[in-house]
Amino acid sequence: MAALLVFIVFLVAIVLSIPIGVSMILGSVAPILLMARGGVIPQIIDNTLSGANSTPILAVPLFILGGVIMAEGGISKKLFNFFAYFVGRFTGGVPCAVVLTCLFYGAISGSGPATTAAVGAMCVPFMVSLGYNKTWAAGLIAVAGGLGVIIPPSIPFVLYSLATGVSTGKLFLGGVIPGVLIGVFLMLYAVIYCSGTDKTTGKKIEDKEKINARLNEISQEGFWRLFRESFWSLMCPIIILGGIYTGFFTPTEAAVVSVFYALIVCLFIDRSIKISELPQFLMSSVKTYGGLAFVLAFATAFGRVLSLTHATAAVQDFIVGNFNSAYSVLSVCTIIFLILGMIMDTGPAIIILAPVLLPAVVKLGVDPIHFGVVLVCCLSIGLATPPFGLDLFVAGNISEDQPMAVAKKAVPFIIAFLVALALIVYVPAISTWLVDLIM
Repeated sequence: MAALLVFIVFLVAIVLSIPIGVSMILGSVAPILLMARGGVIPQIIDNTLSGANSTPILAVPLFILGGVIMAEGGISKKLFNFFAYFVGRFTGGVPCAVVLTCLFYGAISGSGPATTAAVGAMCVPFMVSLGYNKTWAAGLIAVAGGLGVIIPPSIPFVLYSLATGVSTGKLFLGGVIPGVLIGVFLMLYAVIYCSGTDKTTGKKIEDKEKINARLNEISQEGFWRLFRESFWSLMCPIIILGGIYTGFFTPTEAAVVSVFYALIVCLFIDRSIKISELPQFLMSSVKTYGGLAFVLAFATAFGRVLSLTHATAAVQDFIVGNFNSAYSVLSVCTIIFLILGMIMDTGPAIIILAPVLLPAVVKLGVDPIHFGVVLVCCLSIGLATPPFGLDLFVAGNISEDQPMAVAKKAVPFIIAFLVALALIVYVPAISTWLVDLIM
């Protein structure tokens, strides 16, 4: 009864639009105040403080700060020009260059909305100038921006690691192939779309004359200059991930390295930011992390209350008793994650769901790395789905369109994403092969 009370109070608070952190507090104290069960308030306070006092948690604000510095340093334009040089002249080449830019930028920012904002602010106006439909370009950015939470180093994978104890390094590796696979499916759809004609005008989707003219301007800079300008941006994920997997530094230390790397590149190599701007970047990072830090702190106390009231055990008994295979439970969990992704932010959803569901699905033979990848992939789709998909609002703001208009154009990209997701869900090796190979 106490366990049920925790969930009821928490869900009612969510429905009433009470912030996630406060909803956790209410769910945690409900058994104490109403039934005098489930622990005592001093224990909740102690668990809250211990939840905030964690060394691994430092990786989250530091990766956010590194991403902010690189974004302000104009990294996205250099990456896009580099990829456009190679694929821009093919059918669908410009949208493909946008997806590739999102893939690599995601390896710098670790955030979906940050990837959407940084890449979209440059690519949407560029695509419109080439004759692409503005809303379609925004839909592409909204979905491709979600790759920022799958490609390592990913902030959601750090949160999943904090919530479950699963190795952050293994999670980073687990996200590489799924992220690339999703990117490939998005590019396939872009190529198919761009090879057709506009139903309204009867003209080809792509204006090759405009595209070739703009790409000639990029090509005039020469390969080596483009490579030199984008080299340090391309090296960022290699240095960060290489350092982790060679054992040179831990994932938390890698977050520190990412900040100093971003500072060195943007301050001294590219000279794209000034020292006087650093306080502004710090404040932006604190604002982004502040709300999440509050949720992370109370998540520990919430988890403790769930344990004391045997809520986690009840969920485990229900899942094990009603599902008889890993695939059946993953199918149901995928549907639940997709729905929750539409109404809940990625961070809180991971913090709440992962520690409750993981013990049960592991009993049915689901690999913890695979489960984490599926969870993050589902929630990343939620960033581009109404009613609360954050990437939709970011992309809509860039294109000056309503989020629902962007959502309609994003539907084919979401379908392509879902096809890739089905492969990721039902072929566990896509998530675990690289982990088994390297770790």
